[in-house]
Amino acid sequence: MTEQPHTENPELPSVQPPARSDVRPVWWVRVVSRLPLALLYRLADLLGWLAFRVFPYRDAVVRENLARAFPDWDEARMRQVRRQYYQGFADMLMEVIKSATLPAAQIRRRVRIVNLEAPREHLAAGRSVLLAAAHQCNWEWMLLALSLELGYPLDAAYKPLVDRWAEREMKKVRSRFGCRLIPAKALLADILRRGAVTRAVAMVADQEPTTSERKHWTRFLNRDTAFFMGPEEISRVTRFPVFFIAMRRVRRGFYEMHFEPLAGAGERLEPGELTERYVQAVEAQIRSAPADWPWSHKRWKMKKSLYAGR
Repeated sequence: MTEQPHTENPELPSVQPPARSDVRPVWWVRVVSRLPLALLYRLADLLGWLAFRVFPYRDAVVRENLARAFPDWDEARMRQVRRQYYQGFADMLMEVIKSATLPAAQIRRRVRIVNLEAPREHLAAGRSVLLAAAHQCNWEWMLLALSLELGYPLDAAYKPLVDRWAEREMKKVRSRFGCRLIPAKALLADILRRGAVTRAVAMVADQEPTTSERKHWTRFLNRDTAFFMGPEEISRVTRFPVFFIAMRRVRRGFYEMHFEPLAGAGERLEPGELTERYVQAVEAQIRSAPADWPWSHKRWKMKKSLYAGR
């Protein structure tokens, strides 16, 4: 799952054949993907150590983001979480590469879904559901596990990548088990066009809305933060029940997913209320496992105007 939808420019983009320069060999990805996970984690150990000690990846960004979010931490706690963050970052990189060939049985074993019956009850009654997640732990395996276990059609919003080779390969991985990928800007139009299809619609909604005209300003991790209005706008138009997908790391290479209700079917909320509920769920998840959120991402580039409302 990737970035959640905007509602402008609803038409699906036309599919163009890749340019000759975009067609690059992918043999190395397939070769690395077929290595045992135990060996890939050894490589992750090295990458995590290098990123933390030798060539710190966006170290200033990570330090500032953590310091602003957790001002009461001492230097020892800060160092511990930074080290855990870089190691988890390296682990996920290897896990994403492994996703290209990881068997369905391994996905099921490594990602446990605790209460799938919550969204399934709505789907069984013919009601589509909206699922909102954050970039916590391994959101790529989250999508693969959901594709395998849901038992109903699954659509996922994604932000097309600039590199067309990377775009093609990631789409192959993410759709391995039947998930249908929809460009984020086209999601609402697709939902309305295929309204008769009972399905789950999934999105990751915790990026900065730099290209969206509509945004919701709130306090998040001790800072003024803008959030997309996509999930709220879709919920308002469709009246879908909304769930937050919480994910936690049980141990290395093993995760657990849990569905938390954000809005009931047809529930009428005040403007901004669904987004606030989502923000609170995301922050609670981050505070429970701070090393598993992408602190190297420049989440706070936007500054709130004195005249900005929610």
